[in-house]
Amino acid sequence: MNVDRIVFAVAGLFILASVGLSQVHSVNWLWFTAFVGVNMFQAAFTGFCPMAMILKAVGIEPGKAFQ
Repeated sequence: MNVDRIVFAVAGLFILASVGLSQVHSVNWLWFTAFVGVNMFQAAFTGFCPMAMILKAVGIEPGKAFQ
């Protein structure tokens, strides 16, 4: 897997987990969902993604989205 696929997989996992937690624990978990969504939105325009930078630093093969 390259950086792009890992970033998208983790973002999707975080969104699904926070939506699930909002249903069984507290509706405030939806703030985390919004945080992940805002980060994905800004990364689409700026190309800045902290997780992608960390993954590249540990040697994961870069993809095309985050360079």
